[in-house]
Amino acid sequence: MASFQGTKINPTRFHKSQIKFYIILIIMSVVMALPIVFIFCQAFKPIDELFAYPPKFFVRNPSLSNFRKLFATMETSNVPIARYFFNSLASTLLTVVFTLLISSLAGYALAKKKFRLKNFVFNMNTLALMFVPTAVMIPKYLVINELGLIDNFWVHVIPALALPVGLFLIKQFMDQIPDELLEAARIDGAKERTIFFRIVLPLSKSPLATVAILAFQTAWNTIDASSLYVNSEVNQTFAFYMSTLTTTGNDVVGQGMAAAAALIMFIPNLIIFIVMQKQVMDTMAHSGIK
Repeated sequence: MASFQGTKINPTRFHKSQIKFYIILIIMSVVMALPIVFIFCQAFKPIDELFAYPPKFFVRNPSLSNFRKLFATMETSNVPIARYFFNSLASTLLTVVFTLLISSLAGYALAKKKFRLKNFVFNMNTLALMFVPTAVMIPKYLVINELGLIDNFWVHVIPALALPVGLFLIKQFMDQIPDELLEAARIDGAKERTIFFRIVLPLSKSPLATVAILAFQTAWNTIDASSLYVNSEVNQTFAFYMSTLTTTGNDVVGQGMAAAAALIMFIPNLIIFIVMQKQVMDTMAHSGIK
């Protein structure tokens, strides 16, 4: 009986039979942490270590030279750095807010409402998950051009609002909210707006946090809009500007600045995931993602 208690899915205490699972988890954790360690090591490597042969994974003589060169190059920009950063910050915040609003409203309708073509709409959203961005690049450009968004700040926001995976996660999670709970609220006189904002959304914090992370990463890291649809520098984003800094005439210096820029762009993603990792795990467990 003691052996069984120690090997159940959610054990109450440590048992020696769990050692094999800890070993597997530790190995997997180390493997998954290696890319993060590599990003940090590359950013602090001096030039001679970046181009050392054979290459070394860990940094031996940490240096801030890559960051100093990066910031020195940034000071020569025609447009203030604050402008690029503001564009990225504003577009990211707007994308996250509107993506959450649209995905949650659509997910609630698909999960709890009955209307014609409901299954068709959800199946089309699921089908959209199969398309890589490259496959829809030309149609996307034509639509953006027709909407008059070329060289416009909103080109960073509006196309990014279509997040099929976000709608899928929220809809799957809301499916598990008991209909009896919503019916009880209606009997008590609650309107649909009250039910949605006071009952459904508070119960859906986990998928909303997950979608917020996905939307943040998409908006913060992308350079497609700035490179394909924006001509004026005042409408370009911080991520795009950082990518242009690494394409200097000196490839050696450019590699060092690229490593530093990659770390700067990566840190916000790491922080937001660490803060919201519990909600992400809850979403994966309750949204049909196995």
